[in-house]
Amino acid sequence: MTESELEKAVREHYSSVYGVALCSCKNPSDAFDIAQEVFLKLLLCDTSFESTEHLKAWLLRCAINKSTDLLRSHWHKFSQPLESVSERTTDPLEKSGENRLIPILMKVSRKCRAVLYLHYFEEYTVADIARILCVSESAVRARLTRGKEQLRKLLENERKM
Repeated sequence: MTESELEKAVREHYSSVYGVALCSCKNPSDAFDIAQEVFLKLLLCDTSFESTEHLKAWLLRCAINKSTDLLRSHWHKFSQPLESVSERTTDPLEKSGENRLIPILMKVSRKCRAVLYLHYFEEYTVADIARILCVSESAVRARLTRGKEQLRKLLENERKM
């Protein structure tokens, strides 16, 4: 396969390959890696494809197979998401008392956590956050509201302990 053929295949089919991998493994980083591996396999492949539909079917099948291989792997079965590890690690800023909220923030839902972090720690406006996350401003406001509520409940539970 030539470089231009590969570029065309990536342009036309990357989102489908990534989407299938994401649905299978439920992790964006793993899905990205799988998509990269599939297109590398295509580059090294000697097969000639009858049509673009045949190529797409081959790519999707490879993505599903790689996703299944990942989910069955010994490494994947015994690994932990980075979010669960970050709760147990200590941050040098946390020791100095500057970021006591970070461990509590890590317990908020993923979508709300990102919005809260960008708004309060990075000081982005609602409009900026909407552009960064590719969501509407109303979605950002709703996530801020939900996130504040979750954070309030977590802080109340902290005080009770």
